[in-house]
Amino acid sequence: MAISKSSIDTDNSLTINIGQETRNLKEKIENQKNYLFAKRAMDLIGSLTGIILLSPVFIVIALLIKLEDRKGSIIFKQLRVGKDGKQFYIYKFRSMVTNAEELLDKLLDKNETTGAMFKMKNDPRVTRIGHFIRKTSIDELPQLFNVLVGNMSLVGPRPPLPREVEKYSNYDKQRLLVTPGCTGLWQVSGRSNVGFKKMVKLDLEYIENRSFILDIRIIIQTMLLMLWSKNAF
Repeated sequence: MAISKSSIDTDNSLTINIGQETRNLKEKIENQKNYLFAKRAMDLIGSLTGIILLSPVFIVIALLIKLEDRKGSIIFKQLRVGKDGKQFYIYKFRSMVTNAEELLDKLLDKNETTGAMFKMKNDPRVTRIGHFIRKTSIDELPQLFNVLVGNMSLVGPRPPLPREVEKYSNYDKQRLLVTPGCTGLWQVSGRSNVGFKKMVKLDLEYIENRSFILDIRIIIQTMLLMLWSKNAF
């Protein structure tokens, strides 16, 4: 499986070419029709319920972000790569300074994880409220709207950045065979303490073995980690 160049096609997708080594996995995914139907139903019900029940949290966090930085936006959107290379905007509560992307190049040599990801425990770009909402994963809650419209699922591999995908090997690109998720095996297995290679391995393990029961289990584990996690930054 290969992704050509970094250019964006007119349909806002990265071109995906399926190699022989991943055809069997792709066929297996496409044959999971009953599971995919149940998964989408769970996504719709779960995301809509979450948006309604958590609306007071959305309001409070939005106010706190504005109180700290009146000129900055509440929501941060970023281009990500989804299923089969299709690009979409992911939504989060803004947890960094407004020029965070511009400052990233100066911090790349301080990367604390491996592979095609950037993680820094004491990232100077993170705001005061940002530290709290990232630690508790509250910054991810707006992704419920991504789930509602269908470019994300509640459970699945995390959607990578286009610049990260440029560094992917053919093995790594298998992560893009399924709809990305808000949480997954990586998040409940150590998150920021897990390196890139281990993350890919966990994602492919999920893709090979995913089921409705496994999705429910990961969601429950994620909810518990949101309350007691020490691994998010």
